[in-house]
Amino acid sequence: MEYRERTHRIGRFWVMTVIVLLLLVPVSIGVYYQVLPDWGGLWRGLLGVVPIFWTVGAIEVFTYTPMLGTGGTYLAFITGNLTNLKVPCVLNALQAADVKQGTEEAEVLSTIAVAVSSFVTMAIIALGVLLLKQVQPLIESETLQPAFDNILPALFGGLGVVFISKSWKIAAAPIVFMVALFVLVPSLAGSVGILVPVGALIAIGVSRILYKTNRI
Repeated sequence: MEYRERTHRIGRFWVMTVIVLLLLVPVSIGVYYQVLPDWGGLWRGLLGVVPIFWTVGAIEVFTYTPMLGTGGTYLAFITGNLTNLKVPCVLNALQAADVKQGTEEAEVLSTIAVAVSSFVTMAIIALGVLLLKQVQPLIESETLQPAFDNILPALFGGLGVVFISKSWKIAAAPIVFMVALFVLVPSLAGSVGILVPVGALIAIGVSRILYKTNRI
């Protein structure tokens, strides 16, 4: 309990600090160049993106927190890139160590996994910036483009095989629903963040039905 309370205090402090620092960047630029934004245009622009991003942000908190744990959640939301990097790293670490989510061991391991992935990401980005001129022809190569386009499906596909094989009865319903949805409405492919909790709710509902009928 003491660990969680201390983690919450530190996490809230750094989340607020990061928010202030992010807002200080445009404010500092505006003050330095003595330029103010067109407030009418700013609010019109915000109205177009805020409902989507704030909704996805709120959904991600409820969806990913049970997976990441207390420390891992704060660290992941501060460093960002949850869906593509932090969550897969945590799930893979828990799987490799055979640790159950929600335990004290999972709390520690999740925090370490998020921290290590953050350091590795920063190191790779730094190398990419330093070697951008040398690696740019390779990155933009038409031969490798299909590989870059399928990094995320390959990553989650590998993780999915492990977890689906453990509980295929529960996984079947959300998989069938999502595949049918994306086939019928391909434009929803860009709304994965919003649909993640939909799949989670379907899985929870199916789990309850199977449990009540003594099938799991």
